Formats: sequence, structure tokens, C-alpha cells
Amino acid sequence: MHTIEVILLLLAVVTILAEVANKIKVPHPILLVLVGIIIGLIPWLPDFALSPEIVFLIFLPPVLYAAAWYTSWPDFKAARRPIGLLAIGCVIFTTCIVAWVTHTFIPGFGWAEAFVLGAIISPPDAVAATAATKGGGAQEGNHNS
Repeated sequence: MHTIEVILLLLAVVTILAEVANKIKVPHPILLVLVGIIIGLIPWLPDFALSPEIVFLIFLPPVLYAAAWYTSWPDFKAARRPIGLLAIGCVIFTTCIVAWVTHTFIPGFGWAEAFVLGAIISPPDAVAATAATKGGGAQEGNHNS
């Protein structure tokens, strides 16, 4: 498969999974990670590597844009302290867990490389903030006012 075909296929899968996530009321980043792991574990699929430039240019902007587009700014302002704590905590927690797992289970991976990988894998702040406003009760708080 050529790179453009794989990218189009991945974008189609991401779009379908986003719709499925909305229907089953699961945050779409969780569903994307789970399906990505499953796809990565299929033994008969060929190895394929995407360059970081393609990921940063094609896949990351829509995630950040969608998080910004659907954010309720009054809710965000009302819950900025818990959002900040959850967003920072989520990123630090994910970074540390990925670093520990990587250092423990991948031979030759030092702590520095493990923490870099953890920082790369940890959720973008906009995604963490969106997840915090959806599940943290920020939306319910405004309806009582």
C-alpha cells in the first residue's frame, strides 16, 4: 500500500470510530487508542511507519480543532481549576506510566528515552480539557445557575 492510501484508510477509520464513540457515549480518544492497539497486534498486517511530519500535519490538528470547537467556554471558565489539575495530572500520569512500562519491558530503553516516549504519547492538553469538561461535571454545574 502507498502512503496516501494508508493515510486515507486511517482517516476513514478515525471518522467511523468517532461516530461509534458518540453513539456508545465513550470518549473518542479512548476508543481510538484501543482500536489502534488491536490493529497493531494483528500479525498478518504489514509493518508500516508514518513519519512524524505526517502525524503532526494530518492527524493531530483535527483532534485539537475538534476539542477547541466543541468546548463550552462558559463551562470551561467555571471549571478552569479542576480542568487545569486534571489536564496537567493526566499528562503527567500518562507520561510516567508509559515511561515506566517502556523502561521495564523494552530492553535497552533508558529512562530519558522512556520519558520522551511518554511525553509524546500523553494526551494533548485540549483533549484532556475536553474529557474533563465532559466527565467532570462542568456542564451540569451551569444548568443550576
